[in-house]
Amino acid sequence: MKPRAAAQVSAGKAVAADVLTFGETMLSLQTAGPVAVGAPARTTLAGAESNVAIGLARLGHRVSWAGRLGADEPARLILRTLRGEGVDVRHATTDPDAPTGSMLRERLVADVARVHYWRTGSAASRQRPEHLTEALTAGARVLHVTGITCALGPDPRAAVAAAVGHARERGWTVVLDVNHRARLWSREQAAQVLRPLLGGIDVVIASDDELPLIAGDDGTDDEEARVAQLLAAGAREVVVKRGRDGAELYGSDGHRIRRPAHPVPVVDTVGAGDAFCAGYLSGLLDGLPPAERLRRACTTGAFAVATAGDWEGLPHRDELTLLNAPPGSAIR
Repeated sequence: MKPRAAAQVSAGKAVAADVLTFGETMLSLQTAGPVAVGAPARTTLAGAESNVAIGLARLGHRVSWAGRLGADEPARLILRTLRGEGVDVRHATTDPDAPTGSMLRERLVADVARVHYWRTGSAASRQRPEHLTEALTAGARVLHVTGITCALGPDPRAAVAAAVGHARERGWTVVLDVNHRARLWSREQAAQVLRPLLGGIDVVIASDDELPLIAGDDGTDDEEARVAQLLAAGAREVVVKRGRDGAELYGSDGHRIRRPAHPVPVVDTVGAGDAFCAGYLSGLLDGLPPAERLRRACTTGAFAVATAGDWEGLPHRDELTLLNAPPGSAIR
């Protein structure tokens, strides 16, 4: 399939997105050392769904981000950055009575970092189903949602459920990245909320330690049994992320494919799962066979861990082959 242009409008008319996503994008302060000693900070943005949106836009897909922000300066930074990356933010909404969420990521020692959140009462925590009406009406081929949005509170949870129902009724492909955040909610809470969504999910993406959360934990380490539960619940594919050990894809037609991680020097692991998800969705949109979808996902994940930042190192489509160059190569 020929890569799509990043443009969002054709002949003056809105074009349906390839992917619609939404969720909290925050002001992110990232320090070079511990905050307690006054380490200098860099200002940027962070959010799983917007990371995926940027990754997809760089790969040439039409992607719409319909999150909710405050009427403040962090929101201006976020919208300006997403627009600059080719992400459609026309359906993002503003809450004049709540702030944009924020986070602090401090580097402690070596490659160990600690994250602090200020998300309670944020604009995104007040996102309701009606805030997505225009985005859903505009249409998409794929709906991408994450467990993080559900963790923000009952209103975002209802927005996710409504979006999944809307997409399912219209034949969109619905992708759930479990993306469990222990600092936002417990595994038990996550399981109670996410499992009822399964009947509307086509593709489940989860790390190997998240599988018991979404599929049920019988006290054993039987991954195949958990995957079978997800496929029986209606998923067409289950993608299991294994970090440095690569990833595995299980299909409802019985195929099972494993792919090793692309060997790269690890600089920063934050955002690797989102990069992986963007690569996988890109392959899905391009109609690639399962093995090639997994290959692209592992490639985009490798770009993420080999560069600093949550999304800054994500590749453009013409850069996907750069990691095949010999170490120390100069592209001239």
